[in-house]
Amino acid sequence: MHDRVATDRLRHRHHPGQDSRRRASRAPRRTPRTGQVTPGVQRRVYLPVNILLLKPSSLGDVVQALPVLRLLRLRFPGAAIHWWISAELSPLLEGDRDLTGLVRFHREHWTSPLKWAAPIRSVRAVRAMKFDWVIDLQGLARSGAFAWLSGANLAIGIELQREAAHGFYDIAVPRPSPDAHAVDWYLAVLRALDVPVHWNFEWLPARPEIAAAVRQRIPADAARLVALVPGARWENKRWPVGNFADLARQLAARDPAARFVILGSRGDAPLGEAIHRAAPGRCRNLAGQTTLPEMVEWLRCCDAVVTNDTGPMHIAAALRKPVVSLFGPTSPARTGPYGQLGRALRHPLPCAPCMKSDCSNPRALECLHAVTPDRVCGAVLALAVPDAAT
Repeated sequence: MHDRVATDRLRHRHHPGQDSRRRASRAPRRTPRTGQVTPGVQRRVYLPVNILLLKPSSLGDVVQALPVLRLLRLRFPGAAIHWWISAELSPLLEGDRDLTGLVRFHREHWTSPLKWAAPIRSVRAVRAMKFDWVIDLQGLARSGAFAWLSGANLAIGIELQREAAHGFYDIAVPRPSPDAHAVDWYLAVLRALDVPVHWNFEWLPARPEIAAAVRQRIPADAARLVALVPGARWENKRWPVGNFADLARQLAARDPAARFVILGSRGDAPLGEAIHRAAPGRCRNLAGQTTLPEMVEWLRCCDAVVTNDTGPMHIAAALRKPVVSLFGPTSPARTGPYGQLGRALRHPLPCAPCMKSDCSNPRALECLHAVTPDRVCGAVLALAVPDAAT
């Protein structure tokens, strides 16, 4: 019923070409509509045939935005849907069955004055694609400006005050509540467009050939596979590598049938090697040795995942794998593993979460470092091997 009503509301609109030409010539909007389609904008909200999603980075953010793609495809099965994404993350979405194509974003082209021509070419190429809707889930000045310059008939995005990108939108969608999760914020954008929100979709569909290759590499004697993710973009989001090593030793002693795989970027390889030395016969260090699609399939094969607040954590949550997440300066409520926020471990302090990349506590990073390997081991065993948790 809701779907039919939404269709009736959106069907009788002006042709997209008429309004996109008007949008292309006007200045950025300084007082955007907030979270709703008002009469002045409603005439440009029709059944779209060409949609552009803006979410270039980071890995975890892109994964958290995937439900928007899935629901758009279910709502508009005949529409063309493209995604503006960082070139280094594009392998995650290449070949995705719900995407028509990718528009690759090269960060260095937008930050170097010597490469000023590249962004101009990118904008021209996007304008030539004549998008009906552009949906900015990044919420930064660069993505907001790109949304406006795209010439799309309707620009909508998240209202992130930090860089005032919402000034470029027709509709700006505020965070539903101060502690609302990022996924729920992105879904609020769809609700503002009358796109039904539900969970009847697969967040990260399997890639059969890659999945089969990964399964062949799992040790035959592994009754359980536990992923360890020791890296994170912010150093102060990293649980000490010595703690990860202690955890590997404890899990190896208490669950002899378990095997461990260390996942992460190339820069995480030294961390992985330190953990590997703690349980050399039971642990495989794949940090920096997998593609993004391969990492997804390794996580799909795992029985539990121990991770910092980082991209693979969100992949594991999207795959509905049991996740023990380790939090310090960031907020599990806002950026934790979606659907598993109760499993986030942290040491409660008045200053946490501070959401800062540097720590001002005299006892540096106490919020994260005070989470003990014993506590994490108990949480992992409770998820993967309940009989061994006591």
